[in-house]
Amino acid sequence: MFKINQRRYLGNKTKVLDLIKQVIDENVKDFYSFCDIFAGTGSVGAFFNDKNKKIIVNDFLYHNFISLKAFLSYEKFDEKKILELIDELNNLSTFKENYFSINFGDKYFCKQNAIKIGAIREKIDKWFLEDKINTKEKNILLTALIYAIDKIANTVGHYDAYIKKEIKEKEFKLKMLEIDLFKNKNNEIYNMDANILIREIECDVLYIDPPYNSRQYANMYHLLENLALNQKPEVKGVAKKFDTTHLKSGYNQKEAVKFFEDLIKNAKAKYILFSYNNMSNKGHNRSNARINDEDIFRILKQKGKVEVFEKEYKDFRSGKSKINNHKERVFFVEVFK
Repeated sequence: MFKINQRRYLGNKTKVLDLIKQVIDENVKDFYSFCDIFAGTGSVGAFFNDKNKKIIVNDFLYHNFISLKAFLSYEKFDEKKILELIDELNNLSTFKENYFSINFGDKYFCKQNAIKIGAIREKIDKWFLEDKINTKEKNILLTALIYAIDKIANTVGHYDAYIKKEIKEKEFKLKMLEIDLFKNKNNEIYNMDANILIREIECDVLYIDPPYNSRQYANMYHLLENLALNQKPEVKGVAKKFDTTHLKSGYNQKEAVKFFEDLIKNAKAKYILFSYNNMSNKGHNRSNARINDEDIFRILKQKGKVEVFEKEYKDFRSGKSKINNHKERVFFVEVFK
């Protein structure tokens, strides 16, 4: 089975979950609702998921949203049917060119795999339109496809570019997802701008892990977003990206401090955990953190006393640059009553 943390994703917090847990164990102890408002692939929310808790997860990118729905929503599905359909998709034989193979074949994937990926995507939509599968089952199949192609993509782990060399044909295989529906009963999943959603929710623990630098996630994962939406937009440039202007985050831009201050001001939580590394002015300009420590402390202090917890951390990097003294940090605030 595919587990929720088995995708390559920039900023993935799987390796620092022990730090996040330590901060909560030592300072929060007991809580009911936990919100990860920039959830990405959902590994943090899934870590705290339990039948006696409510996990709120949100991500602005649609391909992440459907994966969050697949793994963490309480919607019912027929596992036996899904396993049979996955087997059918894995054995699909097709040689007809499609939107996906024309644009991404011999670039991000070998031509034959690109043809098969496009054909599988069309088959999933066809089954949904014929009422052969429900929304949950569609999300499971799409997520299985996303996780499967992530294993064979001709990239360094994201889709900002592909590796320009001969692509060897690799077998790619969809698998069932590891879903514990019993734990998901109270969960809420959103596909919203975090600064809008923050005005609509309340929680005990608010976990904030925004983009850190100028690299837009919509550009880094355009191919998966394109695949999930299946709207077949025109793509341009060497990397074959569609227009992602409407998906760009303010946290990647010069106005990041303004967005962060608005988020904190409108947060309704008992405790706030804010993940932000110490990459300010340490690497390539595109990698430098958008919010400096002075602003972080100034903004968080408006809610309560700020404590900082740190862990040495080797992050997922696409280049060869080595950053010394790179630390993952969690800023903790017990909100004023």
